[in-house]
Amino acid sequence: MPRVRPNIPRIASSLITPESVYMSRRRLLRMAGLGLGAAALAACTPASAPTRTSMPASAIASPLATSDPKFKTDEFGTKANSWDEITRYNNYYEFSTDKEAVADLAANFKTNPWSVTVGGLVDKPKTFDLDDLHSLGEEERVYRLRCVEAWSMVIPWMGFPLSRLLREVQPTSKAKYVRFEAAFDAAQMPGVSSPFYNWPYVEGLRIDEAMHDLTFIATGLYGKPLPNQNGAPLRLVVPWKYGFKSIKAIVKIDLVENQPVSLWSAAAPSEYGFYSNVNPERAHPRWSQATERRIGELSRRDTLRFNGYEAQVADLYTGMDLYANY
Repeated sequence: MPRVRPNIPRIASSLITPESVYMSRRRLLRMAGLGLGAAALAACTPASAPTRTSMPASAIASPLATSDPKFKTDEFGTKANSWDEITRYNNYYEFSTDKEAVADLAANFKTNPWSVTVGGLVDKPKTFDLDDLHSLGEEERVYRLRCVEAWSMVIPWMGFPLSRLLREVQPTSKAKYVRFEAAFDAAQMPGVSSPFYNWPYVEGLRIDEAMHDLTFIATGLYGKPLPNQNGAPLRLVVPWKYGFKSIKAIVKIDLVENQPVSLWSAAAPSEYGFYSNVNPERAHPRWSQATERRIGELSRRDTLRFNGYEAQVADLYTGMDLYANY
């Protein structure tokens, strides 16, 4: 079992991908920022990565902020999750329940033009296009991802804190929760034909969770635009919660007074609670959550409380029964 220091969430990017490969990608991004454009990136895209031409050049040319070490997970002996592992093993039910089929089915999903409407209990509602979103800045966050199905990854996201977007619209004092809604397009998403789910995909956070420093809007991966199968053009990332909370292809965000009903909570409330904080002590009704399988590893590892982010987020739940409020 690898040694773990759960209170210091950082890992060197060199442990996520070979340093020479990652630094070459960073250099290409800087070149794009100097006017050499997206063509340099396209020429060096790995064969395993789906080609995407719908992302605006401004998204590719966004400068990379220096990463804050406190937003990097620190795990000793962790095997890197490769681009192929991250982009070829995906839960995305709008396309398929087959994880290995999602990438191909989502390859032609149109993500440009794209807009996100942010409103509800705010003083300055606004519709943001992709250029607006990328103007909020871009930085790297290397986070653990823990699926409710008891598998996990470590992923180097690019994007910006959700709080930065919410401050643009100025939530009112009545706003207690944030409701997220995903794209719903039957013509492009074959999975939405399933009658079991109440589409579109909806998720929610309490507003203090949404404003937390760790809560992130991902627009990229490994310094490249976010692939369709990973939630392009933008997805939520909440690293201390199970992965299904991290809604993909967001088109609408509303600040609301009452707790939203998420797609999974509506489908199976006894299995998928609103909070869904990673908790090794609370088993899913059909399997244990005490251990997990890191994709790329054969052995299992212990699940960390709050997915290893307890020191950063436990104070959000002071006085709560984390077993009952799952």
